[in-house]
Amino acid sequence: MFDKLMEAQQKAGEVKKRLDAITVTGSAEGGKITVQANGNKVVQSVTIDDAFLKEADKEELEELLVIAINKAMEQAENVSQSEMAAITSAMFGGMGGLFGK
Repeated sequence: MFDKLMEAQQKAGEVKKRLDAITVTGSAEGGKITVQANGNKVVQSVTIDDAFLKEADKEELEELLVIAINKAMEQAENVSQSEMAAITSAMFGGMGGLFGK
């Protein structure tokens, strides 16, 4: 049983490394604001179109940044769930032995 738990912990670490290497993007206003994050939901960069920045007011920028960040976080969550589901599925057969199956 302990071996299975250690294996699960190791697999979780591997998933975290893979998620660090995955880039997701959220954008708003037709790409005038773009946010890149990794699969672990860490924002890597924010890009704002220069022409849009000159015209936009503070409130508009704040609202669109929130939209772009939320889109990137949603994509990161989807990627994370997919990776964890794959690991769980692979481990479930082995973990079933813990429950007498």
